[in-house]
This record gives sequence, structure tokens and C-alpha cells, in this order.
Amino acid sequence: MTAAVPGTCLGDAVLLADVGNSRIKLAVVGGGAAVPWRLPSLSRRHDLDSHSFRGPELEQWLQSAAPGPAVVLVASVHDAAAARLEAAVAAVSATGHRPLRQRRVGHADLPLSISVSAPGRTGIDRLCGAAAAAAVKSADRPAIIVDCGTAATVDMVAADGTFLGGAILPGPVLMARALAEGTSKLPEVAALGTSAPPPMPGRSTHEAIAAGIGFGIQGAIARLVAEAQHSLDGRAEVILTGGWRGAVRAALPEATEIPDLVLHGIALAADRACAR
Repeated sequence: MTAAVPGTCLGDAVLLADVGNSRIKLAVVGGGAAVPWRLPSLSRRHDLDSHSFRGPELEQWLQSAAPGPAVVLVASVHDAAAARLEAAVAAVSATGHRPLRQRRVGHADLPLSISVSAPGRTGIDRLCGAAAAAAVKSADRPAIIVDCGTAATVDMVAADGTFLGGAILPGPVLMARALAEGTSKLPEVAALGTSAPPPMPGRSTHEAIAAGIGFGIQGAIARLVAEAQHSLDGRAEVILTGGWRGAVRAALPEATEIPDLVLHGIALAADRACAR
């Protein structure tokens, strides 16, 4: 199956930035391995810390990703981090005498029908993921998207490709931080979400917290997916994405994993975003 290829923004290379609460995910449209999901291929994947990335690291990636003219499509749920990123890109363009244009991606740029009360206030990451899911799912079936980021989201796309909304809950890192900050003696447990939880019973405070959060998030995600399936008559395909998806993989054995679903969705916005 041939992957869709978005416009090249007047011949410029297309770079993508998914600005999240913890990480900025970067990629180049095209040049990667064949994508079997009717989505644009991605290459030169790189992550920056949303809170503390440095200009030279970004400049080095930009130079390797697109040494010539390029447009950077930015989809953000973290305004401060996006502003820093855009300022850094502008600085590289000015000091390096490189033509780097920038565009913020909004819901109107996506090839997606949206049926929620306030599309403009819905997280653009959720909408980009939904646009990619609508492109990849079977034509006659709905889809459920489980995105495992700083916050976890379980969203629904109708059989006709319309985004219907969904549910949001804290991810493992936020849960661990809430326990540490809301109690006097419980420690903050690091590295949650990168592996399966320890077996019960947890024989230390650390193991007990890791088990509680790990099995708790699995149970919450599984229940939300079950509720979404019920609303969609049990016919939905499940798509799993995000940085700690491995922690809930066992709870969603039938899910299709697409690690960078949101970046693929941003790529699908290239035609409309570049026409502005």
C-alpha cells in the first residue's frame, strides 16, 4: 500500500514539531521506511525536553534534517515551550541565513470532521492523532485511540472519520508526582510507564507505588476502552500510541501500535497549513 504524501509547502522540506508537556517530538516528512498505514513516512526523529532544551541541540538537528529551505509545522499543547521553540527556530534562520518558515497547526488545518462542543479548545495533539487514525482505520469501522503521554487520552473516531471526543486522565508520572506532593512520607517513583508493573504484593514502598500506579493505569485504560467500545457497538479498532504505551500493552492485546501517531497527523495538515 502506498503511503499518502502531503504537499511540500512550495517545494520546501516539511519539518514537524509535536510540542507536549514533557517532550518536543521532531521529525521530517518523508525519507523514512515505508509506512504500511496510509500515512506519510517520517524520518530524523528526535526528542527535546520541553522545559530545558538548548538552542545548539535544536540547531544541530535542523542542520541534519533539512540543510536547505524548510517549513516547520508546530502543533502544541504547551504554549511556553512552543514559544521558546519558535524563537529558537527564528534565531537559527536569522543567524544562519537559512529560510525557515514556521506555521502553527490548528484544528482547521486537519482533514478531520470534529463533533465536540469547542473544537478550538480541544488539544491539538488529540485532534492530530484522530486525523491520523481516521486515515489508517478500516473505512467501515470506528476507532479508539489510546495516547500514553504526560496525560493519557482515550478518544473515539466514528466510522465516517468524525472525531467524537473521549476521556483524559493523568499518566504514570503525574500520578507518582501527585502521591509525592500530596503526602508527607511517600517518595516520588521515577521511570514509571516504561515497563510492566512489579508483581503483587509490592514488598517495598517503591514497589507498592509502582504496582498501584502500573496496574491502576492498566485497569483505567482497559475500562475506558471497554466503555468506548460499548458506545461504538463493539466494532472499533484500537490504536495505541505514546511514550509509555508499553506499560498498558498487556491490557490491550488487540491494539495496533503506531508510535508517532500525532506526528503523522501533523504531517497530514501540511497542505492546508502551508496554504495560509
